[in-house]
This record gives sequence, structure tokens and C-alpha cells, in this order.
Amino acid sequence: MSLICLWLLILPATAFAFQVELKPKTALFRVGDREELRCSVKGCSNSVTISWASLEDKPIFAKINTTGLESVVVFDPVKITHDDSLLCKASCGGMNKQQRTNVKVYSFPGAPVISGHDGLLLGQPKTLTCEVKNMYPLEFAQLEWLREDVVLQTDLESMMSTYMLTPTPADSNRSISCRATHTKEGVPDDEKTKISTVSLEVLYPPEITSISEPAVVGVGSSLTLSCQAKGNPKPNLRWKVTGTGGETITVGRSEKLVLRDVTLMHSGQYECVANNSIGNITASVKVIVQAPPTNTTISVTPASGVKEGESVTVSCRSDGAPVGRVVLRRLSEDQAVELQSSYDTFTSFTMDSAQLADSAVYQCEASNEYGSQNVSTLLSIGVHPLEVEMDTEVTTEMGSNLVLSCRASGCPQPAFSWRGVQDVPVHSSVLTQDSLSQLHMGSVGLANEQTYTCEARCGSVIKTKQTEVKVFSFPSDPVIENPGPFMEDELATLYCSVGDVYPASQLQIQWLNNERELLSELGNYSSELQNWTSVLSFTVIPEDQGRKISCRVSLLMDGGPASRRERLAQTELELHYAPRDTIITVTPASNVKEGESVTVSCRSDGAPVGRVVLRRLSEDQAVELQSSYGTFTSFIMDSAQLADSAVYQCEASNEHGSQTARTLLRVRAPPRNTTVQVFPSSDVEEGHNVTIHCRSVSFPPPAVVLRKLDNGMELYSLDGDFLLVNLTPNDTGLYLVNVTNALGYDTQIFSINVLEKHSKDSIDWNQTVIPAVCVGMMLTTTGLVLDYLRRARRTGFYDLAKCRPSSA
Repeated sequence: MSLICLWLLILPATAFAFQVELKPKTALFRVGDREELRCSVKGCSNSVTISWASLEDKPIFAKINTTGLESVVVFDPVKITHDDSLLCKASCGGMNKQQRTNVKVYSFPGAPVISGHDGLLLGQPKTLTCEVKNMYPLEFAQLEWLREDVVLQTDLESMMSTYMLTPTPADSNRSISCRATHTKEGVPDDEKTKISTVSLEVLYPPEITSISEPAVVGVGSSLTLSCQAKGNPKPNLRWKVTGTGGETITVGRSEKLVLRDVTLMHSGQYECVANNSIGNITASVKVIVQAPPTNTTISVTPASGVKEGESVTVSCRSDGAPVGRVVLRRLSEDQAVELQSSYDTFTSFTMDSAQLADSAVYQCEASNEYGSQNVSTLLSIGVHPLEVEMDTEVTTEMGSNLVLSCRASGCPQPAFSWRGVQDVPVHSSVLTQDSLSQLHMGSVGLANEQTYTCEARCGSVIKTKQTEVKVFSFPSDPVIENPGPFMEDELATLYCSVGDVYPASQLQIQWLNNERELLSELGNYSSELQNWTSVLSFTVIPEDQGRKISCRVSLLMDGGPASRRERLAQTELELHYAPRDTIITVTPASNVKEGESVTVSCRSDGAPVGRVVLRRLSEDQAVELQSSYGTFTSFIMDSAQLADSAVYQCEASNEHGSQTARTLLRVRAPPRNTTVQVFPSSDVEEGHNVTIHCRSVSFPPPAVVLRKLDNGMELYSLDGDFLLVNLTPNDTGLYLVNVTNALGYDTQIFSINVLEKHSKDSIDWNQTVIPAVCVGMMLTTTGLVLDYLRRARRTGFYDLAKCRPSSA
């Protein structure tokens, strides 16, 4: 009891001696640094256990090193995930204690970055962007825009800020700053603020500030033009002037343009062009140069080779400032004739139809208040190199409209005339346009076949050409007279006629079999239209049936369209003969099953086409089934029967004869309608004979089997007749007849009763009972037989040997 009390006195002292220390208790770590938390136990002599826990119930993403009475949490490096509240738990014996610390993390690694400040255009709004990366916690972020320590805009809790700037001229070469501040308490002062500054450059298009005044100078003097402009980027200056051909020429690339030894070519509008990457602007100044006439020229158009009757222009041009008077004269035989003048730099004189007398020296004089200048040129007028072209020969069809063309070259406006034989003027219509003259003859006749002359005149030059007109007549296609049809091996004659042909001496008639020439004839000379007929005779052969014979008529002369000088006619040969190659066919075959469809067809060849008749021959009579006028006929039996088995005949005939063909059709069928007859009776006395006649309808002929049902005795017959001799009572019973061929079978059951021979005594018991018993047995047997037959038909008991086929 005393020991227990002593323990109670000692325990509080031990408990108060057990301590847990955590350093630091409040921590602010920078992301990326290496930091530690230390938890140590003091005043515990027992075994110590130290552990760490997160108050936010998440893993501690750090390395923990525990040795003895101390545990260290190492953050290497510090990350944003380390922002947490941690507990250090320690146990000493049965006692537990803990300490808490708040770990706060911040990140502010770099200065803000400003973008969008390049390419600023004067007066055009531009968005500037300031961005600071990886700043944490974001709620302590502050971004400020400053210009010369003046705050323009402030944004909180954001790592990006935008500022809209509309550049003014005053913004050029100024700067703008973006200041980022981390406002979290505890962040060192040297890390709280970071600032970035960029210089602004404002771009604007050129502006011309000054340009020289308009100038008037004399030839040979010097002139300086100046132009000044401003802009950002600095503008480039360029001087331009419009050339004599209307093209723009660059004449300088600086503020000043110096013109030395000025000529009249320097007169014009000078443009100063200032341009940079933003735009361009133009200003102009006018320069006037004064001088006596210079560069005076006289020209002739066309320049050379002017022929009489042609148009020619003499022109005078001069440069002078101010503009004076220009005079154009013709000098001949010591006298000057003024042709044209004007108060301008240019004048001209045109001769619409120059003559040989216009050949002379022409003078141009230009003058103004500062002096004068003249020039001259020689104009020579020549004759035209006239040439005439026309076809030497023209072939035309009679009745057509003929046009003869005569063309002159080397003369702009030739004069034409036409003559016929012996220089007689032609009174046909003549149409002349420029260098072409056409003689329109209208409908040509044989009288137009002559020589025609075309004469062309150009000034003093005259030239002629002749053409010979040849006329042909071939108005219609040849006509073949075909008197056919022809019989084989007889002589056939064809006629080919063509009318109103000219010239007949150039006529050729050809008879052709395809391209093989059969006959060729030539015409004779005649001065008039001719009708011609050619005759072709030959012996007809069978191969000539349907052959095409052509008659080609040609005019063997040059000129004119070939299609009008060659014509063709064609006829087809027709042969007549009696029917031949007559055939009769059965489809699908000559042997068919009863009930199947069968078609009997008849075909023959004959000319002309005659009549084809299809008949069925049976028992000396012919039944007509089908007929038609043509080469073919057919008859269809949708369901062939045994009665349709017969000989079928095809007869083809026309006016020249006839021909027949035959075929046999067999219809096959299984046995049916079987009948059985017993002679003299089915009730017969013992020792007598009976004959059994079995008849059935079938093809091919069947095999007949007679079977006694009670003992299986079988007899065979090819004609269906059976003879049973010397019958005994044992022959009494039921009999089965089976009639079979390749297509099936048929059965019949009948009975034979053989009566015993006995005395005519009184009827005893046995004679009375046995027949009754037999009757009972017979009824029973009949039931058994019927059941037997039903099973036999199901199991194929009557599968007898097939008999050889024979006629029905």
C-alpha cells in the first residue's frame, strides 16, 4: 500500500518533466528553397515515439528523418503543396503530447514581363500586357502600371494585367513600367517588389514640312529644288518627273534636287515623294524652261515607198518655250508654196491621193520671240507594183451559180474590167470591193464554157489574167433496173442508166461486187447532154442470194467537188428456190415424261417464203396441229399424255415445190388403270385350270408379277397373262398383281376359290363348321393382307425388277 502511494507521488513529477518542442512554430518558406521543421522530446527517460500528421488530412510531401528524441521534416525543395498545418506527435511511456505549426509558402521568382509595346502607331489604340509567372499565393499579387512614377492602373489577385494605350506624339521615346508586389506579411522587403520598364516608340507616316516654289528658268541655267519631311521611321525622299512617253522617272533621292544645264526636257511637274514603312505622301512643284525653237523635225508617213494614188502625210514638230509658229512649205522650181501653219509645236499636211507631180522638197520652219529653226526632206512618189491573180481553170456544175474571182495586189484601189471570147465585154453582174473583183454568172449553162479575161488598172499600170471555165452535168444518181428474182443457174441481166451527163467523153461506168470490178465502160464524145445505159449479164449461183451489186458512175475530170463527180447505186440480188433443209425438232427431247411440257418445231429454207405445216400421224390419219406462212412454226403441249406418242411431220412448200421431215415422239408414264380378269371364273373346282389376264396403261411396257400372299409364291409375265393348271384347295387364297416399269408401279388384289370334290351325302358337322371357320379366317386374312400391303408400300416391298422398254 505504501509503494502505491509512493508511485502516485512520483507520477506527476515525471509527467511534468516530459516536453515536446517544435521549431519553428510558424514558418514562411519560399518555393525552391531547402527548409526544415524540427520536433524534439525532452524529459522522457522511457522509449519515445515521434510521428507527424497533416491537419488537412493529406500526405506530407516531404522527407522525415527521426533519430532518438528528434524528428526532422526536410522540404527540399519547398513546393506549393507544402502549404499546410502540421502536428508533431510524441509518446513517452503511456503519455502523449503534440505541437502544431503552420507552414506557409510563397513564390515570387522573377520580374514581370511587358509585351505588346512594339509597333505602336500614332493615334491607334494598342493593348500592352504585363505578366508575372509562378507568383503564389495569388491573392497577395498586385500589378501596377506606371509612367514616370505615376500609377496609371492597378490590378489585384492576378498574374496578368492589360493596359490600353493610344499613342500620342508626346509618348515617343518615353517609358512605361509594370510593378509587381507580393503583399503577404513576412515576405522579405527585398523580395516584395519587382519592376520592369520598356521604352515606347511611336510610329507615324511621313509629313512634308516644306517644298520649293514653282520656277521659270532659261535653257542652260541651273536650278535647285528642295523638299523636307518628318515621320517615324525617318522617311526616305525621292524626286519623280513624268517623261516624254508618259512614264514616271525617278531623278533624285535626297532632300535637294540639282538641275544643271537645263534644257526644254527639264520642263514639267516634279514630285517629292516621302515614304516610310507606315505610309507615303507626295507634294509637287512646276518647272518651266524657256528657249528658242529646237529639235525641229519634218517627217513623211509612210516613211518611204509612197506610190501614186496612196495617202501620204508630211508632219512638222518643234520644241520651243514659249510656243511659237510652225509653217510647212513645198519647194519646187525656186518657189515655196505654204501648205499648212499653226501656233503650236506641231502641224501636218495630208495628200489623200498622191500623184507623181507631188514629188518635191518639203520644208518646216519653227519660230518664237527667241529665234527660229527650219529643216527639210525629199518626198518621192513611185508607181505601184501591180500584180493580178486568178485561177487558170475552173470546173463547175451545170445549173450552179458560178463566181470568178480576180485579185489585184500592189495597188490600194485598182480598177477592174471583164471580157469574154474575142474581147467581147461580159454583161454578167460584177462586184468589186477593194482589191477583189468577182464576176457572178448566175445559173451556168453549156454556153458559159469559154475563156474569160480580167483586166486590172492602177494608175498607169495595166495587167490581165485569163481563166478557162469547164462545165459538167451529172444531175442525178444512176438507176439500176433489176428484173429479178432469179432462179438458180439461170442468166440474169441488170441495167444501169444515167441521164443528162456532160461531157460524155469523160464518163466511166463500173459494175462492182463489193470492191471487185465486174465490168467497166467509157462514154463517147458529144457536145450535148447524153443518156447512157450499161448492161451486166451473169449466171446466178446459190451464193448470189442477198448479194449487193453496185453501179458506180464517174466523170474523169479535174476540178469541182469529187462528191458531185461520182455517184453510186446499189441493188440486192434475190433468188427463188423450192424448200430445202427442212428439219423438225422436239424440245427438250424425243422421250418425255407424261405431264411435262414439250415443243415440236419445224424450220425450212425456201424462197419465196411459203407455208409450213406441222402434223401428227397416227393410225393412218394426219392431224394438222399448226401452220404458218414463213420459215418456222411450232406446237406446244403443256402437259404431254401417252396419247401424244406418235410420228410428227413437217411439210414446207412454196410455188416451186415442197419438202417434208418426220420425227418420233415417245411419252413415258408409270402403270395405271390396272385391271385383272380370271377366266373362266375365280371360283373353280379342284383339278381345273384358270387364266389370269392383267392389263395396264403405261410406257415403257411393264413387267408383271403375280404373288400368292399366304406363301409368297411368285410368277412373272411380259404380256400380263398367267395360266394356273390343275388347281388344288391349297391354291385357294388372295393374290397380288404388281405392274412395274422405270417410272413406277401399280397393284391389284383378287382371290381364287378352289372347291374340293366330295360326295353328295348329308352335310356333316365338319362341312358346316370348316366353311364358317374359313370365312372367319378369310376375313382375318383380308385384314392382314391390307395391313401387309400398307406396310409394303411404306417400306418398298414391291421393288420388282424393271422390264425392258417396249412400245405402248
